[in-house]
Amino acid sequence: MHTITFTLLVIGGLNWLLVVFGYDIGTWMSSPGWMTLMKVIYVLVGLSALYEIFTHKGRCKNCMASGQSM
Repeated sequence: MHTITFTLLVIGGLNWLLVVFGYDIGTWMSSPGWMTLMKVIYVLVGLSALYEIFTHKGRCKNCMASGQSM
């Protein structure tokens, strides 16, 4: 599960980077059929972020080693 959420977070992060330079992956596919798919992807990226927020500390080697919270 971690690999899937990490991959989706990377995709979301790269999309935000592209937005800064005037590109947005979501606007490249503007037909109605693609818009539904893009909404699903955006929801999955958001859910991945929530999953990582709530489960990160239990799996992060840096957090376990230092004993500090995020």
